[in-house]
Amino acid sequence: MFLALKEIRHEKLRYGLIVGMVVLVSYLVFVLSGLAYGLAQQNTQAITSWNARSITLNDDANESLSQSLLTTKTTKALTLSKHEAYIGQTGVVAKEKGRAKLSAQFVGVDRNQFIYDRVAVTSGHKPKRANQILVDDSFRDNGYHLGDRVQLNSTSSRYRIVGFTHNAKLSVAPVIYGTLGTWRTLSHVTADFKASGVVSNSATFKPKTAGLATLSMSKFINKLPGYSAQNTTFTFMIAFLMVIAMVVIAVFLYILTMQKLPNYAVLRAQGIPARVLVSTTISQALILVVSGLVIGAALTAATVLALPAGVPMSFNMPLLSGVTGGILLTGVIGALIPVRIILHVDPVSVIGG
Repeated sequence: MFLALKEIRHEKLRYGLIVGMVVLVSYLVFVLSGLAYGLAQQNTQAITSWNARSITLNDDANESLSQSLLTTKTTKALTLSKHEAYIGQTGVVAKEKGRAKLSAQFVGVDRNQFIYDRVAVTSGHKPKRANQILVDDSFRDNGYHLGDRVQLNSTSSRYRIVGFTHNAKLSVAPVIYGTLGTWRTLSHVTADFKASGVVSNSATFKPKTAGLATLSMSKFINKLPGYSAQNTTFTFMIAFLMVIAMVVIAVFLYILTMQKLPNYAVLRAQGIPARVLVSTTISQALILVVSGLVIGAALTAATVLALPAGVPMSFNMPLLSGVTGGILLTGVIGALIPVRIILHVDPVSVIGG
């Protein structure tokens, strides 16, 4: 370790450039990973908050909640427990004079069922009447406030914002929670329809009623428009970036080690054991890579603070740990590749040549 630190202090520019390269590579990987994970979360934040395990839809809905409709005749044949809840979904545009128009997903729920209880309120309260709505915090970021009366789509009715909830997104759009009656109004369906589907947090709920199909929540999420394609694209992009980054770091550390062979030869001629040179090489690689990762992480944290609230950046600690461990391992491997040459270096041939 002493030799490693002394050499780094002596060759500040050379090692500074190596650290700078690691910083840029790690910063790019961290930011892209955060954006990919954040965007994926914005597809499913509302669903995740329900902590549901399955969803039952009309079997002609192509596994899409927004295209599913359950009639009251069908739902009469269902026996729901405290683990099930009716839900209605439809796309809306929220607007109010002096405010930006926002595309959103309206989710109708029953006050006496578990989804209503699971929704967390950050300010205000949950809707109790047909003309009341609970909206995602992104509405506040766009100038909406408690008590605002908004118009949804082209309906003449006004709906009062009575509460805000955090991280309520569905298919990247903010969610508006209201009643099932309001959902029917916005969907332009009659009272003959009960809901879009049934959500359950029980693994055993699977009705045998004709015309219904039950999906696991993971399968339902994968069927969300664009979700699988988006995740696959980001996964391949980050994977290729990681491979390229690892190769670049390994090659640079290999070249750096090979350039120091004459120095190692002199140290060997002075009687320094080979194991000391190997440990010095590994220590030096770890110092450089860890320094770059720490600076890269600090820059990423600063970027998160500087980004506007609308940018979907979030971090998955297991994923970040894997990325960090991969970069560290690459640095060590890059330094270890020429170890065999260091162990068998001939001072006379290197210095004399």
